[in-house]
Amino acid sequence: MQHRYLGNSGLKVSAIGYGNWVTHGNQVDDDAAIACVHAAIDLGVTFLDTADVYAETRAEDVLGRALDGVRREKVVLASKVYWPTGSGPNDRGLSRKHIMESCHGSLRRLRTDHLDLYQAHRYDTETPLEETMVAFADLVRQGKVHYIGVSEWTAEQIRAGKALADDLRIPFVSNQPQYSMVWRVIEGRVVPTCRELGVGQVVWSPLLQGVLTGKYLPGSPPPSGSRADGDDEAARMMGLFLREELLEAVQQLRPIAEEAGCTLAQFALAWVLRNDNVSSCIVGATRPEQLEDNVVAAGLELPDELVARAEAVLAPHVLDDPDLTEQFAPSERP
Repeated sequence: MQHRYLGNSGLKVSAIGYGNWVTHGNQVDDDAAIACVHAAIDLGVTFLDTADVYAETRAEDVLGRALDGVRREKVVLASKVYWPTGSGPNDRGLSRKHIMESCHGSLRRLRTDHLDLYQAHRYDTETPLEETMVAFADLVRQGKVHYIGVSEWTAEQIRAGKALADDLRIPFVSNQPQYSMVWRVIEGRVVPTCRELGVGQVVWSPLLQGVLTGKYLPGSPPPSGSRADGDDEAARMMGLFLREELLEAVQQLRPIAEEAGCTLAQFALAWVLRNDNVSSCIVGATRPEQLEDNVVAAGLELPDELVARAEAVLAPHVLDDPDLTEQFAPSERP
């Protein structure tokens, strides 16, 4: 497994990370989820990402149980705060009260005394940024958090947050955006800003919710048990990408991946890792075999000619308008 520095910090994370947004506490039973965590660690994955809101806090609980008996120093454990975790008026956002209470809840569920990375899951337009950053700084100084990051912040928000973090002398090291061969909105503004500031990307959905694995076929219903096979939030998000013309283009990538000597999923992950601002790309799994396939991508070097051909196939379908970051405004669900 290749490891990369997280931004300009001294913290190293595995190039392939493991996340449990859709799966733990929801899509798969606990035994299967725990098996996937153990498989990921056995395969050299050290970066494990979760959030308090996933499966209404159950995902953190499952991950905590999966890590029982694992040497704590062996993994880089990340969680997030922002989305509602209760019905009260203060059970959401990035106020000092919610950050402190949510961090303590995450530590309890994850069965640990510290988080390696604590991330603001979205930008809070209703709380002063200074209040948020001071709360993060206090958690860092208490030893409960080692590094801080954000998720789906705009370039301007990242710049403002990093400036305050620097004034407070706390390590603001990461952004967690969506990024893939199709969803490329961070390339225009976010990546250049983060390169300048020393902030690394830990990207989610590098396989475009599974579309770039090729398992969704044009003219066919979603496979049974897939995240598109249902009526929940994940399935509704999938509707953005299950367009016939995009699915047809993805199938055209198969022979290109074969020329590269890899699967379509491995090709898509390796493409993301070509971006030198990407520290880790986060994958999920319902079976250990999926992870065995995914981690191969960390060691792949894709020929420029094959990359150019693949990008040409997908060019009509690429989403790269930086303003699309606004689709993840606070009014949206995670």
